[in-house]
Amino acid sequence: MTSPATPAASPPSAAAPGPAASPAPPRRSPSLGPLIAVAAVIALVAGLIGGFIGRASGGAAETSAACAATTIADDVLPAVVTLAVSSGAAAGNGSGEMIRDGGYILTNDHVISPAGATGSIEALFSGGQSLPATIVGRAPRVDLAVVKVDPPPGLPIIGVGRSSTLRVGQPVVALGAPLGLSGTVTAGIVSALGRDVPVPADNGVTAVLPGAVQTDAAINPGNSGGALVNCAGDLVGVNTAIATVPNASGEAGGGSVGIGFAIPVDVAMVVADQLIASGSYDPPSLGVESVPVPPAVAEQFGVPVGIYLRVVTPGGPADQAGLRTSDIVTGIDGRPMNAPESLFLATVGKRPGDQVRVQYSRDGSAGQATATLA
Repeated sequence: MTSPATPAASPPSAAAPGPAASPAPPRRSPSLGPLIAVAAVIALVAGLIGGFIGRASGGAAETSAACAATTIADDVLPAVVTLAVSSGAAAGNGSGEMIRDGGYILTNDHVISPAGATGSIEALFSGGQSLPATIVGRAPRVDLAVVKVDPPPGLPIIGVGRSSTLRVGQPVVALGAPLGLSGTVTAGIVSALGRDVPVPADNGVTAVLPGAVQTDAAINPGNSGGALVNCAGDLVGVNTAIATVPNASGEAGGGSVGIGFAIPVDVAMVVADQLIASGSYDPPSLGVESVPVPPAVAEQFGVPVGIYLRVVTPGGPADQAGLRTSDIVTGIDGRPMNAPESLFLATVGKRPGDQVRVQYSRDGSAGQATATLA
């Protein structure tokens, strides 16, 4: 493999997060094959002192060639922090942004997870203040976390934009602390939208960046958890992962090759709000138990690819919408149900009470229902 544009012959490997670089990165879970497939290593971009963890990172439809990066730097950098994480002899850094009064900072879960139960987290602000931070809540499944500091008066809060209005080609700016260099600003564009990117998480689990924003703004280890903003300086993504060209042994290469991924802010803020409210995150429920119907099985039995509803909870959202046991859900809000994570990915950015359009097949006939998530 010599180019990220070359079609992948096998799922990409990924560098594992942790307090030290992994000599042999684990392979991506085969069950996530229908998600993003590139001939490159998908790496997480938290930076380590003496080591490497790969992971890296758009509001209104700007049409200018580039954002006014100097203005954005002046306005936004005070709300962006460098997170220094240490546990025993291991130390590393990532980034984050102040999203709410009271000292709440949004970042990636893999940035703060090395601290464990006994480590420490320090938040360094652009003005030079360094404050201890505590973990409010973690959502490893989507690689997000919230930490909190006791802030001095006057710390600014980053403006929150919308990722749903982003357009391919729109200029964006990434802010964070690549390689520990606090206050770094890089500019680029939205290269693509809607990437479902699998990345390694704690305990051998695979997380997914749902509907990630792809950007060519330079993102490197240490940018993880930092801000991707539009030309108004509003947060539109959380820098999380990069693609790097693998070496001869299939391990992660160096830094940015112009392919970075950010968790869309529309998803990130739903997760952050729940972490702040309850300390944990659970996506809203459709009230079903399901199993995937992969293409081979679908062809064998003459049914569509989707998720087979083996249980529909009485009185739950699916039941009230008219769905039945043995229905095959083929899409939710137009998103195909073609992978084990499809149902989760379709609801991860939703809130209880939101409505979704469910496309399904029953006894060979197609139907559509509207369900209100619980």
